[in-house]
Amino acid sequence: MENKNLKKGIIFGILGAFLIGLQPVVANARPMIIGAFIFAAMTMIVEATIFFPLMLIERTKIRESYTNNSISIEELNSLLYGYKRNKVLLIFVGFAFGFGMFLFFIGYQIAGAINGSLAQKSSLFFSLLFGFLILREKISKRQILFSVLLFFGLFLAVTQGSFNLLEFNAGVLILILLACIWVFTHTISKPMLSSKEATAIQMVCMRNAIGGFILITTYLLFFSTENLYIFFDPMNYFWFMAMGIVYGSGLYCWYKTLTYLDISKASILVATTPIITAIFAIMFLGETFTIFHLIGTIIVMFSIIMIVREMK
Repeated sequence: MENKNLKKGIIFGILGAFLIGLQPVVANARPMIIGAFIFAAMTMIVEATIFFPLMLIERTKIRESYTNNSISIEELNSLLYGYKRNKVLLIFVGFAFGFGMFLFFIGYQIAGAINGSLAQKSSLFFSLLFGFLILREKISKRQILFSVLLFFGLFLAVTQGSFNLLEFNAGVLILILLACIWVFTHTISKPMLSSKEATAIQMVCMRNAIGGFILITTYLLFFSTENLYIFFDPMNYFWFMAMGIVYGSGLYCWYKTLTYLDISKASILVATTPIITAIFAIMFLGETFTIFHLIGTIIVMFSIIMIVREMK
């Protein structure tokens, strides 16, 4: 049974790494007539649509668990309705992920797929930082050392070995900020999952539904409606669906990987995403993968592996 779960975890992990690596390429391959703001909104709406039936199936299984006496009435009510006690937090989470999705597309548009993919690996550093500051989780000296090495590899790749901060890519800075925002939001919402007031699938569905609603409403209220013609071009819906499916499916595979593997093994599997992004970026976007990208990517991946080895 353990070997079977290991195989399933590896399969979902590899598929998840492939889909996550593909996200920046799909984001930058879209017609630039589709602005980052509206693309972020439609991506979140498609994601919420994907996870909504999954949430309904999960809720049915939770009720069945209660019928089979596997969980108590308190656990049943908490898993099904616990989110109602955290409405303000959920609205904040939806806003943070909505704004973050906008930064996601802006950042990759400026940074490029290869540099941007490496920049997002900084999220592991912020996981350690906010875990320590908010959740009181321990950080080892080795994790601090390899976090520094991770940023060294990132700076080496982005600056092409010059380490000239004045020429540092603004898109990379945006994506590092995005990693900080998203990890902070994950950290403050983690107690909801730990106390079983929500499940991961519920959180993903609700945050995308709320975030998508906030973005669409904001766009209609404060931005010019002249660009609404993009909704009348059927080809644009292909890109809305493609981005939403790639992003949502990658997220689903990540959670399925965590079902069968611990966080350290799962993190190692998805550490390969910059390589996957680089391959597709060269093929479809015409980006250049230099020797500094290669060395920087190796350093970043090695640092990630060493950091997660210390995780419980």
